[in-house]
Amino acid sequence: MTLQYALLNDTSWQSLGDWQTPDTPFMSFAFWQALIDTGAIGEKAGWLPIYILVHRVEADDNSAVQQNLSSIEASINVKQPVAVMPVFIKGHHQGEFVFDHSWAQAYAQYGLDYYPRLVTSAPYTPVTGQRIWLADGETLNAEIIKTAIAGVDDIAQQVGASGWHGLFVTPEMATIANVSLPTDIDIGMALKNQANGIAVEPIEIPILERQGCQFLWQNKNLSQNDQPFVDFEGFLATLRAKKRKTIRAERRKVAEQGITCQRKCGDEITASDWKIFYHCYAMTYAIRGQQPYLTMDFFKALAQTMAEHLMLAQALDASGEIIASSLFLYDTPDNKTATLYGRYWGALGEYDSLHFELCYYQGIEFAIEQGLHYFDPGTQGEHKLIRGFIPTTTHSLHRIYDARFVPAIADFCKKDSLHMAQYREQAFEALPFNIDNMPTFNSGN
Repeated sequence: MTLQYALLNDTSWQSLGDWQTPDTPFMSFAFWQALIDTGAIGEKAGWLPIYILVHRVEADDNSAVQQNLSSIEASINVKQPVAVMPVFIKGHHQGEFVFDHSWAQAYAQYGLDYYPRLVTSAPYTPVTGQRIWLADGETLNAEIIKTAIAGVDDIAQQVGASGWHGLFVTPEMATIANVSLPTDIDIGMALKNQANGIAVEPIEIPILERQGCQFLWQNKNLSQNDQPFVDFEGFLATLRAKKRKTIRAERRKVAEQGITCQRKCGDEITASDWKIFYHCYAMTYAIRGQQPYLTMDFFKALAQTMAEHLMLAQALDASGEIIASSLFLYDTPDNKTATLYGRYWGALGEYDSLHFELCYYQGIEFAIEQGLHYFDPGTQGEHKLIRGFIPTTTHSLHRIYDARFVPAIADFCKKDSLHMAQYREQAFEALPFNIDNMPTFNSGN
């Protein structure tokens, strides 16, 4: 049995068999259907999806050839689906959170087109997680990734893409990709030899890895054999006295403004709550002169199909009016890596320390109450660090098709990863934990 791929322009592949539950809600079929149905992904949004279906074929089955863009009905008779990787054709960088603008500028300086480019990600969501859906019983391996990348190369050739970017992939996928595809090729020397008329083997395009940093809260009391916290005060007790005082002062400032907070989950969130939430969410973009990426209909779709994964934190003023909202998604607690994800926030005015309360402290309390193991509050922000969020490594993969640019971009990725490793180490030293609860720094985390 061998693996081959088909390129599909719709999600009809979902009906071919049973699929494993993704590791985050953002790769669930319901989340993606909401994106599709509300136009958040699609040609008009500049996120044109293609799905690379990896499937098994008999070694002597000559009828099972690689397919161009098609639907299942017009494609081969896929009997053994293995995996699917989404790829977007994009003409911009919006909603990605791993920035390659300088690469685009380098192309422009030489009069070359950097667009379109190919992206594999959970759209608008800087959360580390699986980027390949696996059929039941399958395990991600080098053969699956090599076959999927062959599909990426096919798409790139068809549309003239400058490269492919796999964003916020799991460490596992990054490791397998680095092992299964070349990552350390002296393309510069090969190009020089080629220019000098020296015969060379065809230049093989490598996969480049880039590392970044995000902050993750852990529901783990190191001084009590890694037991989860019982309550928020238990978490505060693991911090140095000065940091405990700071957090208590911030929460007190919120209360002194006459503001109270409440949390609602799933079906507890009413139509009125959603309306006010969206008003708050849109304000976050309005103050920057932008339109929101996501529509009210998108959030309504989540409420209908993913209610069990939703938590809404609300801030109310002294008169009981909602003045700010923060929407979280979360895994089922029985998941060994069950995580709370802080995603969408907004306020109708400026309030001292309210962002910290509604986006971080309410999230920590909820994670403790629900027995969740982690809390991912979103990308960027050193202010998360001093509130107990630990610096962790993020991974992205990049495949640049013009070999002339590969040496410079490879050097950029290497230096950038070294810089981020130094940053993570420095950030780690600034963590607020007391000595008994200071986690051990691991350069790979």
